[in-house]
Amino acid sequence: MRDFSTKAPNVYQAEPIPEAALTEIAALLQSGDLFRYTAPENAPVALLEQEFATLLGSKYALAVSSCSAALFLSLKALDLPRDAKVLIPAFTFAAVPSAVVHADCTPVLVEVDETYRVNMEDFAEKIETADAVLISHMRGHTSDMDAILSLAERHGLPVVEDAAHSLGTTWHGRNIGTLGKIGCFSFQSYKMINAGEGGILITDDPELVTRAVIMSGAYEHNWKKHDLVAGLAAKWQNKLPLYNMRMQNLSATVIRPQLPELARRVSDGRSNHDYVAERLNASGYFHVPAPLGPELRAPDSIQFNLQDFSEEQARSFVSESKKTGIGASIFGLSTDNARAFWNWEFLGPCPDLPKTRDMLSRACDVRLPVRLKRDELDYIVDALISAARLARA
Repeated sequence: MRDFSTKAPNVYQAEPIPEAALTEIAALLQSGDLFRYTAPENAPVALLEQEFATLLGSKYALAVSSCSAALFLSLKALDLPRDAKVLIPAFTFAAVPSAVVHADCTPVLVEVDETYRVNMEDFAEKIETADAVLISHMRGHTSDMDAILSLAERHGLPVVEDAAHSLGTTWHGRNIGTLGKIGCFSFQSYKMINAGEGGILITDDPELVTRAVIMSGAYEHNWKKHDLVAGLAAKWQNKLPLYNMRMQNLSATVIRPQLPELARRVSDGRSNHDYVAERLNASGYFHVPAPLGPELRAPDSIQFNLQDFSEEQARSFVSESKKTGIGASIFGLSTDNARAFWNWEFLGPCPDLPKTRDMLSRACDVRLPVRLKRDELDYIVDALISAARLARA
């Protein structure tokens, strides 16, 4: 029996910012040139956009203040009518329906099953009256994108990908975020690339990126510092509102040296996740859903379902896990959890989503930063199994 009085691994600490960034950060701070549009060309944000687009295999990228900002700008760039119905998974973060509301649209929540993925039967029914689709690859779990894209195309609807948790994940070998019209990513500290805050959107559509660039805050002629079709930009100048959601140069300077680290982080994260998943599945207490066939994930956390736990036992499991220093949470049993749809009171009356509610009542969440080593992973697994055993005793 492991002694859990020893210090538990820190599952919240991110990897250090690469040494290569320090010189550039110092030079930037010395210059005081933090605004992305001051330099005539090659500002850190502009270079980040070029490098990220190349990395993902996309034509255009726009760096902004957060992934939420990227989602909002994506919906506005699509020029959806006011109160347009936007399908979103019922298992996502509160920022996603918030972005839809902010864009003057109406979120329509779609059931999610025990694998944390969109229930395609409910999706197929609700798409009949929808105007757009916003798919959250929540916690890096990819829904059946073949079916989703096929249905969206059949109904003539644009698809936006919320890939905040999926940088480095592929589907049939294609990067997540490049499957729909627009893909949105996060650089918040708990993501694969860490800038504290920040986001970026990618697209191959020149019209969409032009509208997004101008609305992000490229006032007057600052759009000329983007790689845009000049005729399109001139057409939209002064005709779109400015929301001022720009990224500033310091964030880009922190992000850029991390991009070459992405492949290694993805590999380490997948190895860590799969090792922990195998041990948890073998315990008899937990079930970690397997990836879909076309999906190659890039996880930095792990989700698993409790097997045959009563609600009292589930709550006891959470309590016992905290005593070990590994604070497992259950989405649907955590007070005011922002990933539980019934806590999104700003949407009005709570919809009836029994499949999602049932899943959230037993779905657990534990961070697995890619920097963790095997002995730390073993501590985490042993702690979870011990907590489950005590809860079920």
